[in-house]
Amino acid sequence: MAYWLASKRRGQTFDYIQRFDPRFWTVDFPRPMMASVITTAADALRVDLEFHHADSLAGLIWESVDRLDHPLLAYETDRNYSRTTLRFRWRSAGVIPLDQVNGPTLTIEGRDAAGQPRSWYVRLWNYAVGTPNDAIIELKFSQLLDGWDISGSTSLVHPADIDRMFISLAPAGFSTAGHVLLPQRIDAQVEVSEISCEGERGLLEIGDVLVPAHDLRMATAYDDSYNQTPARIIRSLRGLGYRNHLVHYVGMSHYFRVRPDQAGRMIVEQSGEFAGPCVAWHASFLQHCVAAGYEAILSLSYELFDEHCPDAWKQRFFDGSPAQTGWVPPSTLLSPTHGEAMDWLRAVAERWVRMVMQAGMKVAFQIGEPWWWQPADRRICLYDNASRAHFETRLGFEPPEIANLAAPLSDAQKALLDEAGHLLGDSVRSVRDRVREVAGPRAQVLILLFTPTILDPATPEAYRANLPVEWAWPNFDRLQLEDYDWLTGGAEALRRQAYAIMQGRLQYPLEQQDYLAGFVLRPQDAAGFWKLIDAGIDEAISRGVDRCFVWALPQVARDGYTRLPAPEDEDTMQAFDDVLYPLALGRDAGVSPEFSTSISVTASGHERRNSHWADARLRFDVGPGIRSDDELGVLIAFFRARRGAARGFRLIDPFDFSSNGMSGVPTAADQSLGSGDGLTATFRLAKRYGSGSEPQVRLITRPRPDSVRVAVDGMEISEFSVITGGKVVLSPAPSPGANVTAGFLFDVPVRFAEDRLDVTGAAFAAGEAPSVPLVEIRESA
Repeated sequence: MAYWLASKRRGQTFDYIQRFDPRFWTVDFPRPMMASVITTAADALRVDLEFHHADSLAGLIWESVDRLDHPLLAYETDRNYSRTTLRFRWRSAGVIPLDQVNGPTLTIEGRDAAGQPRSWYVRLWNYAVGTPNDAIIELKFSQLLDGWDISGSTSLVHPADIDRMFISLAPAGFSTAGHVLLPQRIDAQVEVSEISCEGERGLLEIGDVLVPAHDLRMATAYDDSYNQTPARIIRSLRGLGYRNHLVHYVGMSHYFRVRPDQAGRMIVEQSGEFAGPCVAWHASFLQHCVAAGYEAILSLSYELFDEHCPDAWKQRFFDGSPAQTGWVPPSTLLSPTHGEAMDWLRAVAERWVRMVMQAGMKVAFQIGEPWWWQPADRRICLYDNASRAHFETRLGFEPPEIANLAAPLSDAQKALLDEAGHLLGDSVRSVRDRVREVAGPRAQVLILLFTPTILDPATPEAYRANLPVEWAWPNFDRLQLEDYDWLTGGAEALRRQAYAIMQGRLQYPLEQQDYLAGFVLRPQDAAGFWKLIDAGIDEAISRGVDRCFVWALPQVARDGYTRLPAPEDEDTMQAFDDVLYPLALGRDAGVSPEFSTSISVTASGHERRNSHWADARLRFDVGPGIRSDDELGVLIAFFRARRGAARGFRLIDPFDFSSNGMSGVPTAADQSLGSGDGLTATFRLAKRYGSGSEPQVRLITRPRPDSVRVAVDGMEISEFSVITGGKVVLSPAPSPGANVTAGFLFDVPVRFAEDRLDVTGAAFAAGEAPSVPLVEIRESA
């Protein structure tokens, strides 16, 4: 499938939006406070906030540069707000009123007339008509004055070079004296409605592409998009051609409500209650999904922001240190043995399911990447107090330390891993059961697994703990797999081996499997990684996987990844019937290899030759092989079945059909396919003509599978398969530097050169052979 990394629009469709369109505002804030922004009308937005500390401060932000949307959908960059007026109605509750110190202030960041960086602070109350909590505000950017008291001020904002602006939102009782808890949590709300922008620069050009619907689906995450409006996200999905289902990871840091413990540390509410801004955001998100025809698969994991996780809930190493991921700041993993932790997780799952049901959507719920944590040093987190007690009871002995999963393990260590697997399997099934209890038997429950960790060949026993048989079909409705570390690292053999292991152990039919592709953490990896990701998606589709998702929208937008649908007539254009030409050619058939070379002659008589083709194309005339009326009838029938030149077929070249010379018996050492690198498993069959450092290389796309023989460093192997396109897949991948060779018989892919077959009875009766030209088909490498 074709794709494009778009850096900007190049003639694609655009439209205009009013500047300050509600869909494109964002919010930001420091944890543990929480805020979200949603659209409530075409000219209105609402910010919901939860404040816990006296120094908490949120910002409602407008940026001159669209840093979040895909380049084909972004609004234009325009830093000039001269002779432009923004007008809106302000209503608020729970934040400092407009007329008080530290009340809502518009901070404008840009440059002054001399080009020097500068910030201005515009007190909104100075431009308001109404009450401190309900007012009409009008901001004429060419007349805005900086400062608290503008009577007699001449300090004008320079409106022609502004990067961004934000309205500060602080709780009643705000103080900069320190990070101290408020007497109680403050729930606040700000409504900005009747938004209008007038004047010279009141409109912005915006991308308005609509990529045709394709075969790929999207994955989103609340931790990545909490600061945007749901309307903006759904607009992106539709514009980029994503349809039907989307996976939405609810995250590990922003959805839950927190409370102070006895030490003043903010931890999650035991009841599993959600933060108010999260509820408002997801209600809007699900509403937009329903309106746009998306079925959202909500995804919940065992991962939790470390700072807000009770210490007793955390998975731990043998030395008592907690599981911590590599994110900064880190997340941790919940112990599947701890009763309170699992009660909380099940309560959270129930709340999500009820939100989906309230939105009128089918319930599809994913339990994402549940595992005992394995960091890069190959330890495993099995030793929190609850787990230790469980294992000692079940095993009859104190759980032994597993300091290195890559080292040989004792029977006791393997027994510990097996029991850990059963425990994890039952834990995940308990979450599944809660979902089904709430939503009924028609609810779909999916499980997502990350193969590079749980099937790492360096830790061959880890699967015992992290791939329990309790997850086998039909315990869950669908199996979802992701392997992006291997995909972007080129570990093809490991990926294929993992598919086989998963199929053998869990046995989900391919039509009940999904593949999640991605992701590209660093923008400098975009060009190389997206090529691999897109190819991985195509490979999953060719394997028969029912649905593919790409992870995730922020990376797709940042890098401009655009999945382009296949032309409707692609299959017809490449139509090929995998059948052999039914008649023997004999020695009278004509075979003509041809190249394409342009030759120019200089004034001095010297030639300049430019070869356009790396490989010859063959032409055949099979007419001389026709010997009887019966054979002529076979030819006519075969010609009609191919619709003339429309459909390709196989042909045996009587002069060249073997890797050994032209017609010898193949051996495994005939042709070099390349060198191993320890990761690559697939090698292209090819035949070389001529000697020296630059032989002519012919790619073989139609080998006879039963004839293929393969050797690695001279030793013939049997652990390989032949796949479409003339490729062999070795298992395991050849070690670095190993020489891979092969021998084979092959046919030529051809088509009739013309749509007409000229045969006259008199000429044929007189012994004159008809002309039946064929031409070789160039097949994709």
